[in-house]
Amino acid sequence: MNGPFPPHDPGHVPVMLAEVMEYLAPHDGGRYVDGTFGGGGYARAILASSNCQLWGIDRDPAAIARGAALAPTFPDGHGGTRLHLLHGGFADMAALLAEGGVAKVDGIVLDLGVSSYQIDEAERGFSFRMDGPLDMRMNDTGPTAADVVNTLPEEELADIIYHYGEERLSRRVARAIVSARAEAPLLRTTQLADVVRSVVRPDRSGIDPATRTFQGLRIHVNDELGQIRAVLEQAPALLAPGGRLVVVSFHSLEDRLVKQAMLRAAGRVPAPSRHDPRAMTERAGPTGFRLLTGRPIRPGAEETHRNPRARSARLRAMECIASPSIAASEPAA
Repeated sequence: MNGPFPPHDPGHVPVMLAEVMEYLAPHDGGRYVDGTFGGGGYARAILASSNCQLWGIDRDPAAIARGAALAPTFPDGHGGTRLHLLHGGFADMAALLAEGGVAKVDGIVLDLGVSSYQIDEAERGFSFRMDGPLDMRMNDTGPTAADVVNTLPEEELADIIYHYGEERLSRRVARAIVSARAEAPLLRTTQLADVVRSVVRPDRSGIDPATRTFQGLRIHVNDELGQIRAVLEQAPALLAPGGRLVVVSFHSLEDRLVKQAMLRAAGRVPAPSRHDPRAMTERAGPTGFRLLTGRPIRPGAEETHRNPRARSARLRAMECIASPSIAASEPAA
């Protein structure tokens, strides 16, 4: 890499930056995608490391505005910039890139966590540490978290909190929400957090009892898992030979999707039972991808001490070793 990382924006600390750069391995003349532009932490480092082009994608208009201010600091030498911004969700990555005339890239990085900017802006409603409207939307369209908690039936609320928040006391939480909203609508983050804390006691982890409920609602409001599934289906086909996909996830639901997608791309699907008739006919042929991480890479102790938000991060990476279309046409070994 050509020199040290550039100073990051103090409002945004990119998680596992050194590890992301190691596995992405940007090079001169390369084309890269930061599918979760956010504060531009990864984008800055990639563009500073080599004479490459980068497309930054984000569905948050505020993130695109930050990128527009950053773009002039990376000129292309022809009156333009090496940073290209695309407003939209990463689930539409292939279409967004196609509109810009990009078919193949040399690397894609995804940070599946909520942007530090979004967490720290009380008016976005992502955090219960500050009072704000119960919003949680990553863009400015669609139902808010307040709409969800004040209108959905108790059973549906419980399912959201259980499946997406992994809260084992989800039914107790949903019952408390329905009871509280009968008295007055839940419109503020602190209101909801207090309701959750009234029925969920702190545990040994030290994590606030409201954390899992807020996670579940945020994932539901933004269809985060659906978005992740969509981008993981598209990303392999966008990689040129030698191109790499690097994904940083922050909870088990995300990491499981990333792990499964990369295993499938590398042809490492679980073998069916020997009693299953498919065992006689199905064999995984060459796929054109290889895993770069057997197990998820975790941040070091120094980083987690410096940036507590990194403590749950997991990084996985894979590389395209041949064009998928070419690999598919080769005879199975």
